[in-house]
Amino acid sequence: MPQLKESIWLKSPAAIFTANTHNAENGLVIQGDRIIELVASGQTPMSQIDKYIDCSDYVITPGLINTHHHFYQTLTRCVPGALNKPLFPWLKFLYQVWQHLDEEMIYSATQLASLELMMSGTSCVGDHHYVFPKGLENAIDIQVEALKALSCRATLTRGSMSLGESSGGLPPDSVIQTDDDILLDSERLIDKYHKNDPEDMIEIALAPCSPFSVSTELMKETAHLAERKDVLLHTHLAETEDENRFCEHKFAMRPLEYLSHCGWLNDRTWLAHGIHFTQDEIKQLGDANMGIAHCPSSNMLLASGICPTVDLENAGCRVGLAVDGSASNDCSNMIQEARQSLLQQRLKYGAKQITAERVLGYATKGSASVFKRDTLGELRIGAKADLACFKTDALRFSGAGDLIAALVTCGAHQVDKLMINGKWLIIDGQHVSIDARALAQKHARLAKKIQMLE
Repeated sequence: MPQLKESIWLKSPAAIFTANTHNAENGLVIQGDRIIELVASGQTPMSQIDKYIDCSDYVITPGLINTHHHFYQTLTRCVPGALNKPLFPWLKFLYQVWQHLDEEMIYSATQLASLELMMSGTSCVGDHHYVFPKGLENAIDIQVEALKALSCRATLTRGSMSLGESSGGLPPDSVIQTDDDILLDSERLIDKYHKNDPEDMIEIALAPCSPFSVSTELMKETAHLAERKDVLLHTHLAETEDENRFCEHKFAMRPLEYLSHCGWLNDRTWLAHGIHFTQDEIKQLGDANMGIAHCPSSNMLLASGICPTVDLENAGCRVGLAVDGSASNDCSNMIQEARQSLLQQRLKYGAKQITAERVLGYATKGSASVFKRDTLGELRIGAKADLACFKTDALRFSGAGDLIAALVTCGAHQVDKLMINGKWLIIDGQHVSIDARALAQKHARLAKKIQMLE
């Protein structure tokens, strides 16, 4: 007979954020890869307990979920030629660097970015990889292998660019592929890695980079393929006013109208940034129940604008949080991103509406809804055992009365323990099997190499 898995009571946390209305003030019980019980204030578990862990030094949250990133960009943080530029000039400079990506760089960058995210409390990472120079056609396969070594949950998108400079697009021709090659590889990756199971460790989505880097035909065919294979769709949209002007000039349509023209206006789609929408467009997005990856740090760094999160939520959109690529954020820290969201969004909506609980909700349950992974992002019976434990013994937290608020406003930046799928993968702030120092040394060497090739 199969051996029963032990049940573990995470007992008496200093504070707990469930991302819902459930009372779990005295902790929760894990068995295998599931949460089987929430223990209310003053109560003890009804389940049989094999062991307990004293969590009185911890604030517990669901594992955070990052909905948009570009892992390869960790190799080009703070590159001098890209500093202090808005989006389009920033991209045009960096494409000249990114065309030199190779397999070793992709593997190292994927591991480093994902480990950064995990160490900040992230249990499910998302990446948008769309640069495929010659010889790097298997970039997504490399990412899958890199993530297996970390035991991290992920939604990886097969990005694409097919409209190069010679055809009026933004990227150089050296990093684009043909529509046929992109569609064939997209289907191959779905068949190889995607299980149509929202609890699976690896999921695949399809993600043409943006309206200014792919053909209209590719946008339409990608939507058809996603529907046929039942996978999600992702792209950048409405990040800057420059993008609006580009779409109006090239397609005689605003970006959202163009997206609708291509068959993307549905609940299969989530958009990165989503800043420059009219009120009518926000209603259309909400009616379609589309997802939005809110990227506050990137939007501030590139001076792109402020995502209208509350308006989007009120209209019916699913809003999650994202750090975006490390060339437009320069770190991959999800708990710090929650703080950035709080500060930025208060400028637009005020202190009453934008609370620590709201932005932590974006980073957890909101992001899970964007990925359509409904057993992630909250602490409840039956949910996956993905959770983060933060210590609040640093000087910055001394004197804090509300530890959930303190986690965000006082600036937590590193998790002490991280559980994914019922397994502790970060303990005492370190990954159980990855040497962070050795990884960083190798990654820094590769970053220096690619920056010298520009």
